[in-house]
Amino acid sequence: MGMEVKIRMVGRKNGGEKWLESAYSTYDTRLKSTNLSVSTQYHKNDIELIKNVEGDENKSHTVVLLDPLGKMCTSEVFSDKMYNWLENGGSRLTFVIGGAEGLPQELRNGEKKRTKLSLGMSRRGRHNMC
Repeated sequence: MGMEVKIRMVGRKNGGEKWLESAYSTYDTRLKSTNLSVSTQYHKNDIELIKNVEGDENKSHTVVLLDPLGKMCTSEVFSDKMYNWLENGGSRLTFVIGGAEGLPQELRNGEKKRTKLSLGMSRRGRHNMC
């Protein structure tokens, strides 16, 4: 059994973003020779997102919230953290992206301790580094 990474987000796949399809295709090709499977799952609303994220947590997946106010990491640190998250989550990792309003409060302020990470590059001075 290989490693599994899920990207969960609120919204829908339009199919009109050719650059996005090209990026997926490129990474899919690069990952074929590895034991890492990446899938993107779109959710209609926050309620559906929360339900599925909690389902992943109940299966012991590591959950990482992509939040503009989260910590920023260099590529090298992110890579190390990703492999640690996969180890801790039984080779299962879920990244969560909120909708236009950001992540739901239930995920950001929930009872469970979740990693908050920012992948944005423009606000480097406003974030703590990993």
